Amino acid sequence: MAPALTTWVRGVPEFPSAAARAAAAAALAEDASGKDITTEWSVPEDLAATAEIRTRQSGIAAGLPVIAEVFAQVDPEVEVEPAVADGARLADGQVLAHLSGPARSLITGERTALNFLQRMCGIATLTGRYVQAVAGTGARILDTRKTAPGLRALDKYAVTAGGGHNHRLDLAAMVLLKENHIAAAGGVAAAIEAVGRGMARTGQTVESDVEVQTVTQAVEALDAGARWIMLDNMPVADIEQVVKVRAGRADASRILLEASGTIRLDTVLAIAGTGVDLISVGALTHSAPAMDLTMLLTTGPAPCPR
Repeated sequence: MAPALTTWVRGVPEFPSAAARAAAAAALAEDASGKDITTEWSVPEDLAATAEIRTRQSGIAAGLPVIAEVFAQVDPEVEVEPAVADGARLADGQVLAHLSGPARSLITGERTALNFLQRMCGIATLTGRYVQAVAGTGARILDTRKTAPGLRALDKYAVTAGGGHNHRLDLAAMVLLKENHIAAAGGVAAAIEAVGRGMARTGQTVESDVEVQTVTQAVEALDAGARWIMLDNMPVADIEQVVKVRAGRADASRILLEASGTIRLDTVLAIAGTGVDLISVGALTHSAPAMDLTMLLTTGPAPCPR
């Protein structure tokens, strides 16, 4: 039996409000939202309106609180009422949120709000497909640090909305010995020993994950005391062999095995079937298609979809 997931493999966290606030501010500044000349010159200043954000495809909701954050910075008079919760399954044409307030403010904040929401819903939707693909195997789907710069907290939150789990948030969260670390240290065992000395020297105790590419390296890592091993780009047959090696060890219940490396929807089930505990998938955040969403005014003159 494999060990319980560690504290560094997280389930659904609280929404990262501070990160959303900073990201929204940066995005609105990038869009020059205070100088929206098109809206200023074409929309009456005193026009009040309502609007809806709708899906144009099915998927999973993620990032609804970002809408309120964006519009709070555009204009505190805008009211946002989510129609669904993060993690909800969405149908094509479903309403995600109702908005009301000055028409100018609704239109100015539209694209920024949709940019966040379409990315986060897309990540949650792709994650949900991977989670569903391995349902019943016991394997859990993890993300990676292959996130959009400046949006990591939001990207990783979206993964959890889709039913996935978070790997380390940043470089300080835990040790992850990758192939370049191992090469520089002089081998798998040498790298593990060096990390042990570093922990002793600093008084820190953190989780350690060791990346290996071969069965031989995996055995070396086990013999060196590794308790979390990432099997990177290994064939299914080799992964199965490592799982068997773990099963034959007296400390098997303390060892996590993680598969990684160019894992796709059409290969993830076979990998999960080997008996690994974790499967990390960079595609969740670096290749998730954005969800097709639209926001249209429901009172007042309706803008053309764009």
